[in-house]
Amino acid sequence: MMAGFGSTTRRHPRSRGRNWSRSGPDRAALGIIGLICAITGFFVLGIVLGPIAIVCGWLGMGRRWNGAQPVPALAALVLGAIDTVLAVVRLAGATVPGGGMW
Repeated sequence: MMAGFGSTTRRHPRSRGRNWSRSGPDRAALGIIGLICAITGFFVLGIVLGPIAIVCGWLGMGRRWNGAQPVPALAALVLGAIDTVLAVVRLAGATVPGGGMW
């Protein structure tokens, strides 16, 4: 008799597509977390919280652009991008000799 190569899939079937754990935060929670990070990033640590908001918003949107998007996730993505750009401009303005943004 053969060793039975490939017969383990009959005993332990896997679902197609999603093979990761469902114990993490869901999309709505990621959208709200990203929105909080984006709003907080306008006031403190924008260079850190902006990219976090972008990632949370992207994951909250389901990692795709098409279809109906949840509002908090889309707002987190947009505000996180604006926050990151403003933080980079502030950092670039702070390194210019002569001292100001303008």
